[in-house]
Amino acid sequence: MSNDPAPRRWLITGANSGFGDSFARAALAAGDVVVAAVRRPDTVAALAAAHPGRVSVVELDVRDAAACARAVEAAGRVDVLVNNAGYGIVGAVEETSEEEFRDALEVMFHGPLRLTRLVLPQMRARRGGTIVQVTSMGGLLAFAGTGAYCAAKGALEQASEALAEEVRPLGIDVLIVEPGAFRTSFAGPALRRSAPLDDYAATAGATAATLSASDGTQPGDPDKAAAAVLAAIDLPEPPLRLALGEDAIAAIRAKLATVAKDLDTTAHLGQSTSV
Repeated sequence: MSNDPAPRRWLITGANSGFGDSFARAALAAGDVVVAAVRRPDTVAALAAAHPGRVSVVELDVRDAAACARAVEAAGRVDVLVNNAGYGIVGAVEETSEEEFRDALEVMFHGPLRLTRLVLPQMRARRGGTIVQVTSMGGLLAFAGTGAYCAAKGALEQASEALAEEVRPLGIDVLIVEPGAFRTSFAGPALRRSAPLDDYAATAGATAATLSASDGTQPGDPDKAAAAVLAAIDLPEPPLRLALGEDAIAAIRAKLATVAKDLDTTAHLGQSTSV
């Protein structure tokens, strides 16, 4: 009898490009099997053909609750759920419409939590499983023009932090992945831009221009990111958060230092409110 563990089954949203494609290929290289959940199944036809019997494809728009339920049912056993689907959007808060805010939250907050809730019953029954939430360094910080994007990613981070405390005693791990700038399609033609106002040209407008100019030259390698994620989930005690990229690590450290400075500066005011 073989002592080799059974291959894990990964359900990966947005598996046709960027991080999703890299996660899928890394999982396959590790000997696992992949359920690729994508809006257009034809975009992963080549991957499925290259790995017969090891890649299955389900059509999924994470905004669609019924489609999410069908995808999880079609996937069967899910050992690793990777909530990766998302998109970039830039606009000052005033520039960003309510519809744009709502859609960002639907895709990058409600969708991931919907899928998470759908896979949790089977993971609880097995007392095992891993949920990977792909957020961003923008899940812990924000800057001009990223209000909608960072609101969605930050909301997912906070819900996932609570989730981790809830499911850890049940043998289920949660990993929040916080990439910086990587060579994905995030800053390419698919980057959404809210209708601009002249007064925000130097702030949100500058962010949009910087992001667009960086497309294809970002320092991060998505394949190396996928390798880091696989290494993290295989640690004896997986972390809650994994920042990816020197820029993400530096930016998060700077944010934490700023929060600490504000606490030190205002502690006497906060403490004065206690009885």
